[in-house]
Amino acid sequence: MQLRTFLTATAAAATLLTLGLGTAQAQAYKSEYRMSLVVGTAFPWGKGGEIWAHKVKEKTQGRINIKLYPGVSLIQGDQTREFSALRQGVIDMAVGSTINWSPQVKQLNLFSLPFLMPDYAAIDALTQGEVGKQLFATLDKAGVVPLAWGENGYRELSNSKHAVKSPADMKGLKIRVVGSPLFVDTFTALGANPTQMSWADAQPAFASGAVDGQENPMSIFTAAKLHNVNQKYLTLWGYVADPLVFVVNKEVWNSWTPADREAVRQAAIEAGKEQIAIARKGLVEPGQPLFKDIEANGVTVTRLSPQEREAFVKATRPVYAKWKAQIGADLVDKAEKAIAARKP
Repeated sequence: MQLRTFLTATAAAATLLTLGLGTAQAQAYKSEYRMSLVVGTAFPWGKGGEIWAHKVKEKTQGRINIKLYPGVSLIQGDQTREFSALRQGVIDMAVGSTINWSPQVKQLNLFSLPFLMPDYAAIDALTQGEVGKQLFATLDKAGVVPLAWGENGYRELSNSKHAVKSPADMKGLKIRVVGSPLFVDTFTALGANPTQMSWADAQPAFASGAVDGQENPMSIFTAAKLHNVNQKYLTLWGYVADPLVFVVNKEVWNSWTPADREAVRQAAIEAGKEQIAIARKGLVEPGQPLFKDIEANGVTVTRLSPQEREAFVKATRPVYAKWKAQIGADLVDKAEKAIAARKP
């Protein structure tokens, strides 16, 4: 009888110990994880974050709950500080722009080399191939866990003054650019007056006429209704594209079980594919219906001939050569070869 009581007590203690350990493990998970985004869910970029958060909750049975912080609100709206904040743990997760993170990770400037990627097949050749893997390894060394690629899209030029068909048409135009030295070099080479400012500050500047123009993907142009802030002239030049990266802070990543890590990774890959499809909607279909909608809002859309585009390419070649050396000639050579070998 005493033996049975002892065994029962021992079993009960073991059960309590197991429960205690389980509770301790559960407490290692935060009740909520903070995901940083530059824009909200009205934009394909923000939608990608929302899809990822939803899929993570579903795949982890609610163990990992994510709250979105659009407008990079965790870092007072300064998108250039996002990568550093992610490394430091101020931010747990992000769907971030390769442009915004390029000051901290110079190799990400690859995608901002003027006129490197002529079409969507070229972007895919980089992100889905060896170049993409190499950049993920670089990001991992820089202190974050990259999981999947998304896309902000090709950045087209708009302004309030006149149609732009040649570098000469850009002379003196005050153009809002992101906080990247490569963008400043590119627009300076084209004769424009590049002005760095946050997106929050940019829209009132367009409305008041303090700034003439900007360059952004069409998803940003339409969702932000830039035709309402004097952006009446749009030039389709496809000079750079802006892939996005789905990433997690390393300490947060290491706090999860291997099964949950894999669930978060799969959720990111699925969300990335869906987000890219949303970002390209209206642009890859025959006739590019998105531009018809933009023209219906009173915007003059200029499509460059191959010869007109080549004039912009020539004007920016010195910038390309300078930055190829800074990014790493081997990486740029690998990218150029991957694009040359791409399948349409």
